[in-house]
Amino acid sequence: MKDFQAGENTGSIVSVTDKVRQVNIGAPVTSVQFLGDNAAFVGAEENVYLVNVQGDVSRVAVHSSGILCATTDGTRIVMGGDDGKLVSLDASGEVKLLATDAKRRWIDNVALHPDGAVAWSAGKTAFIRGGTNEEKSFDAPSTVGGLAFAPKGLRLAVAHYNGVTLWFPNMTAKPEVLEWAGSHLAVTFSPDNKFLVTAMHEPALHGWRLADARHMRMTGYPGRVRSLSWSAGGKALATSGADTVIMWPFAGKDGPMGKEPAMLAPLQARVSTVACHPKQDILAAGYGDGTVLLVRLADGAEILVHRNGSAPVTGLAWNAKGTLLAFATDDGEAGLLEV
Repeated sequence: MKDFQAGENTGSIVSVTDKVRQVNIGAPVTSVQFLGDNAAFVGAEENVYLVNVQGDVSRVAVHSSGILCATTDGTRIVMGGDDGKLVSLDASGEVKLLATDAKRRWIDNVALHPDGAVAWSAGKTAFIRGGTNEEKSFDAPSTVGGLAFAPKGLRLAVAHYNGVTLWFPNMTAKPEVLEWAGSHLAVTFSPDNKFLVTAMHEPALHGWRLADARHMRMTGYPGRVRSLSWSAGGKALATSGADTVIMWPFAGKDGPMGKEPAMLAPLQARVSTVACHPKQDILAAGYGDGTVLLVRLADGAEILVHRNGSAPVTGLAWNAKGTLLAFATDDGEAGLLEV
């Protein structure tokens, strides 16, 4: 496929920057989540900042030091830290300790299942705790790079060096291994449960069609892919890692095999994070220069949400209804936009 090269976008662009409610977090933010209509800005150290629609900020201490990972199911955020603890936070600000690693290792990956099960990892070990609070563990061949639950059934993808292991914690069958040389980090199932994709340590993605384990190589990035987001209905996978949003097609039975991706919203800055709208063919893209754009997938039309000139955008999220967009930068500048 061709290299992802893009020139400066010189066309006029609609701006809604005057409609953004500015929020001053005052600390580096590593991700943004939503609890209902409350935005949660996850700090790099110790705290989460809950922000309501009016822009009121409540700081909640969740860890004693660095926060290494976070995910949400819309009712709670589950986070792991370098204090060896796994904690949850709900919209009321209540913090619960879910687990403490026996060896006080870093909890650096976490995943949530729709039925309430939670998975996390420390070193080479992945853990699952289901609705009965029974805890099970699986030792990967190397340090766990990423975790993801399948959309159907209780199956956990455990990314590691040289591939991904598909673990069924409620079955005695031997876990299935999908092999590919290299270090595999973030991992995601397609919403239709037909494909599995990892972001690698090198500037590339790798994927498998689960029916037959056929490989999909997705290369050409100038930088490592650190952000992945499925479009509404799972028809495409949006990714960071280039100076344009890369959209891989997954609508057909072969996914992106033999196809080139769409390239949207080119800027003279690298895309740092992406977040697809939960219901419509729209995405939000954050860039390394602080720019935030809304992009319509059908024709690439853009709306400016936040101008450049600040630190890289490190967090983007929509609420479940798709009526609120929250963003934050590495230096704590943040905003809320009603859509």
